[in-house]
Amino acid sequence: MKTLGIIGGMSPESTVTYYKQINQLVNQRLGGNTSAKIVMVSVEFEEIVQCQKSGNWQQAGEILATAGRQLEQIGADGVLLATNTMHKVAQPIIDAINVPFLHILDATAQAIKAKNLSKVALLGTRFTMQDNFYKDGLMERGITPIVPTDEVQQEIHRIIFEELCVGKFTPQSKAFYLKTIEELQQQGAQGVILGCTEIGLLVQQADSALPFFDTAELHSQMAVEFVLS
Repeated sequence: MKTLGIIGGMSPESTVTYYKQINQLVNQRLGGNTSAKIVMVSVEFEEIVQCQKSGNWQQAGEILATAGRQLEQIGADGVLLATNTMHKVAQPIIDAINVPFLHILDATAQAIKAKNLSKVALLGTRFTMQDNFYKDGLMERGITPIVPTDEVQQEIHRIIFEELCVGKFTPQSKAFYLKTIEELQQQGAQGVILGCTEIGLLVQQADSALPFFDTAELHSQMAVEFVLS
């Protein structure tokens, strides 16, 4: 089994989800008491948040690239970044390591195409929904994203950082997300990308008729295929 390196802590809530899902999937495949071989560097989330707020993506990239190098040095055969938004600075990590980087957009696009869909709603942080790195990445992979209005984006972003990232889940926020999904479906969305690794903690597939693409789950599946390959 290969050793997986995880850059985590963005947020700790989503990193827990990754760790749990990857180990569960490995155990389902191999049985007994098997678990994944994982090494992790968990960054200080507030430091990353301040880089986001100030637009200092270069510093954020340097922090995560350093984490990637540390993982490789302690034996990681591949590196996974356990967050959507910070894939904005995936390239500095890729440039810093000599082992494979498991990109979340590859896992997501593959799952969408497997269902023969091409136009999907994208929910995530304000950076994910507004910046071109995520939308362009999907377009390059043959997927057309639809995003909410700016006002709705602001509330989705607020809920992620002020509630989900600190383990707070309210019926009001869940209802807001589901209403947003309905509105995007009316605009032609064939499915929904849960483009923030915390969103899947608030809304689940049973809440909507549209197929959900939980990026944390898909990314975890990709990681399992890698470590068992």
